[in-house]
Amino acid sequence: MKTLYITSVEPHSGKTAVCLALGKQLQSDGYKVGYLKPVSTQPWRTPEGKLVDQDAVFVQRMLELKEDPSILSPVVITSSTLRSCLTTGPQADYRKLIRDAAAKAGDGKDVLLLEGGSNLREGHALDLSIPSLAKDFAAPAMAVIRYQNDIQILDDSLSAKFRLSDQLSCILLNHIPVESEAFIKDIVIPCLEKEGICVHGALPKKPRLSAISIGELTSVLEAELLTKSLNPDILVESFAVGAMTLDAALSRFRHQRNKAVITGGDRADIQLAALETSTVALILTGNLHPSSLVVQQAENLNIPILLVKENTMETVNAVENVWSRTRLAQPEKLDAFINLMEDNAVFDSIYRSLDLKRKNKG
Repeated sequence: MKTLYITSVEPHSGKTAVCLALGKQLQSDGYKVGYLKPVSTQPWRTPEGKLVDQDAVFVQRMLELKEDPSILSPVVITSSTLRSCLTTGPQADYRKLIRDAAAKAGDGKDVLLLEGGSNLREGHALDLSIPSLAKDFAAPAMAVIRYQNDIQILDDSLSAKFRLSDQLSCILLNHIPVESEAFIKDIVIPCLEKEGICVHGALPKKPRLSAISIGELTSVLEAELLTKSLNPDILVESFAVGAMTLDAALSRFRHQRNKAVITGGDRADIQLAALETSTVALILTGNLHPSSLVVQQAENLNIPILLVKENTMETVNAVENVWSRTRLAQPEKLDAFINLMEDNAVFDSIYRSLDLKRKNKG
């Protein structure tokens, strides 16, 4: 069985998306795929009351794996778990729990994908760091490095090499803006290769892939729908906050496509201006209902109005908390991300590193 540990140096770099896209591609090529997130510091309780990792639940569902999510996220660290470990010692043999879970997740599989935590520091306090677990599994590690700026992408790539040492097989650069593509190709990748770092590829930034569906947005904000209907699958590609003058708002709105506008329920001028531009949802804050004119205009344009109790700043913070977590639950987004990896030869590179053959190259 082949094993690949997919990790990153900072949160929201695209690890789960890469796991999912690679898993789907492997399945398409006829390989049996397993998945495991050995350690999680982001506990999430299922409706049945089980404490699991939310990414593990998501991947298990999307890859249609038969194992229970509690098996796929065997060690979930909570604040009480940490305090207990530091005062009275570990509550269990965590390494054994991980080994046993890996045996179940990998049983009968051709490839086992391991997903690391939110960064390479995670787990050191409990002797469950990603570098040490990668050594336990004798698994090559691939670090996903998300672009923030020119020096950061170099620093993070070199940091991954330093921390993972010989376990680092390759890195994948992600979310590269178009204005930096030449710099990455002509300067960054050759520099990294001189340092002995293999680069699987560089994925360009695609706003559509970072979008959140209106259905997800409604759930996250616990919003009330004020218009007659809502298509939950429509994607929000950007957000605008309407807390400005009308002229300033119109100027900004015209430059943003497929956006959701967050504004007070009493700002009818901003709401109507938003409806004149490429807007897919109005989010009205402060539990203030809009005028009937705004509701009627929104219904004529099939644009949902979502009413939330929180003020504008609280709503913006709630949106920002989920905006950076790309979810590929919509078939359109998953297919687009798979195509993005295919178009940039990432699958070919990963397959070669694992000594696997492509069977159904798209």
